[in-house]
Amino acid sequence: MQRIMLKSKIHRATVTDANVDYEGSITLDEDLMETAGLLPFEQVHIYNITNGQRFQTYVIRGERGMGEVCINGAAAHLAKKGHIIIIASYVSMEEAEAINHQPILVYVDEKNKIKAIKNDYSAVIGMGR
Repeated sequence: MQRIMLKSKIHRATVTDANVDYEGSITLDEDLMETAGLLPFEQVHIYNITNGQRFQTYVIRGERGMGEVCINGAAAHLAKKGHIIIIASYVSMEEAEAINHQPILVYVDEKNKIKAIKNDYSAVIGMGR
C-alpha cells in the first residue's frame, strides 16, 4: 500500500512579495529549496497562517541567500507581502518505508533565514512555536 507522507516543510516563512502578473508559482531562496530538498517545478502546498488560505503551486528558484519567498500569479490573491506561511511537500512511498520516514522540518526567522533543521517532531516540542 502506498502512503502519502510529508517530505519536507518550511515553517513560518514570511512572504516577501506577491506578484499577480507573473506566471503561477512560488519563488524560493535557493538555500531554502536545498535545505528542504525541493527541486525547481516541484509541487508544494502552501498554508497561509495569516489568513487561512490553502493552495498548491510549484517552486521556482530564487536568488541564493536573499530570503525570497514570492507568491506569483493568481495565488498572489491568496497570500500578500508580510503574510506568514508554511510550505509543505509530500512524497508517496510504500508503507514499510513510511513507518520509519522522517520529514525535513526547516524553521526560519522573520527574514526567512534558517534557524533550525529537524527531522523529528518530538525534537521541536517546547521550541516556543
